[in-house]
Amino acid sequence: MDAVARTPPVRTADLNGPDAAAVGGLVAAYLLQTEREKAAQLGGAPFSGVLPERYRREVDDPAGAYAGANVLLADAGTGPAGVITVHRAGTAWEIKRIWVSPAARGLGVGAALLDAALEFADEAGHDPVRLTVWDWREDAIGLYRRRGFVPVPSWEDRARLICMERAAAPRAEHSLGSCADD
Repeated sequence: MDAVARTPPVRTADLNGPDAAAVGGLVAAYLLQTEREKAAQLGGAPFSGVLPERYRREVDDPAGAYAGANVLLADAGTGPAGVITVHRAGTAWEIKRIWVSPAARGLGVGAALLDAALEFADEAGHDPVRLTVWDWREDAIGLYRRRGFVPVPSWEDRARLICMERAAAPRAEHSLGSCADD
């Protein structure tokens, strides 16, 4: 019998309660992996294994660091396995810190997180959604393209960081006017 694929559940994180530690841990794993990749891909000194101080607040105080953002968690059956944040950035929504724990990869967690973030943004404002991604993260770039993101002129000054945007979702039109039988 074939197993039925199930979309991992995604929910808003309670950063003032039990989810703060999970978000801090997932974000720490994301940031540490990113620093390792940047050292390998961009050259320079090897990564020391110590998280740069500029990121400490996101790990130690996610409620403060992400005040005003919508932070979502995905569960792959054993607890929080992925995180994504969505916040206002001028006239757009911006996605940051999308991370799926290595043990949960291939289970649809990243797609579920991205879809939930896009749904939130669409419901909250019908504005464009933007994000940045390192050019070596080909799997992530593919996922973003499948969800309608396209490369746009960069708002970043860091080499090899691709800026992508998905156009605003169309607003639903509600006709209160005439009927076809009039």
